[in-house]
Amino acid sequence: MLRPLRVRADRREFLQLRSVNAAWTRPWDSTAPGAGAVAMSYAQMVRFQDKEAHEGRLLPFAIEVDGALAGQMHLFGISRGALLSAAAGYWIGEQYAGRSITPYALALAIDHAFGAVGLHRIEVNIRPDNDASLRVVEKLGLREEGLRKRYLHINGAWHDHLTFAVTAEELPTETMVERFRRFRGENAV
Repeated sequence: MLRPLRVRADRREFLQLRSVNAAWTRPWDSTAPGAGAVAMSYAQMVRFQDKEAHEGRLLPFAIEVDGALAGQMHLFGISRGALLSAAAGYWIGEQYAGRSITPYALALAIDHAFGAVGLHRIEVNIRPDNDASLRVVEKLGLREEGLRKRYLHINGAWHDHLTFAVTAEELPTETMVERFRRFRGENAV
């Protein structure tokens, strides 16, 4: 399930999950270039995300599996007006990888964005060498839009990213969760 990240209740579990998975997530973690970057505490991060959500620029979610914190899902860079768009970012603990939790969580976030939030387009930007994330968008049938050169600062350097997207019109008769379930049914082993 997707839910808000809680300042007090999730602190210990979040920090433990990030610590145990540091080597797993480090190659894909976004970083701020330059000497001015300041690390935030867990509480500062949650408060910042909550403030951005209140301002309508971010939808931060905790990914919960069987009552345990498993990772995070974000819709960020939310634009209103003529664009009605956002980008999705996520990470999941290695112990949860390969179980289709991330594509399901992304499907839930997309459905929420197209429904309750009223967005029109969601994009996901993925490094070409991130095979696990490429499988996520493949499982959801997001269309590839091309390569963005030196698009995001990741793990201390600028990296190219492939852009994948979906618009509300591409889901005229089903939700993204239904599309994901259909895909899993057709491709079950």
